[in-house]
Amino acid sequence: MSRSEANPLDVESIDAIISAAYDSISGPPGKRDWNRERSLFIPGARLIPMAENAGETSPGGEITPHMLDIDGFIARVGDYLEKNGFFEREIARRTEQFGHIAHVWSTYESRYTVDDPEPFMRGINSIQLFYDGTRWWIVTIYWQHESTAHPIPAKYL
Repeated sequence: MSRSEANPLDVESIDAIISAAYDSISGPPGKRDWNRERSLFIPGARLIPMAENAGETSPGGEITPHMLDIDGFIARVGDYLEKNGFFEREIARRTEQFGHIAHVWSTYESRYTVDDPEPFMRGINSIQLFYDGTRWWIVTIYWQHESTAHPIPAKYL
């Protein structure tokens, strides 16, 4: 699949690309602008959700990373987002940058509608970014949802 040209406003800064990443997956039930989503990621980028891996190889329901490329991520969430409202927003951020690389700890809340009084889920995205001299690219988003066993530490709120 061909790579989409990014909107320059989506990739001009760390703030812009993080906002665009949340915005591109959020909305009422319906199709998302997957070309916009693709345009944020460098070729070869990975999206890595931590998920319970129950089955023969891990009967205890171990939490393991699930390695996806951008099209694998879209295939995983596309049908769900077409049928369900999903609004994810950043509630806190810690950023470290050196030269052309940046690492962002982005704490998020997820809601079914924009007006839901309480989120149904919270978690942390670990986002690695690359600046090529012209624009920012997402290299990796690696995330874990909050649970009773793993509450979000105060320093990330």
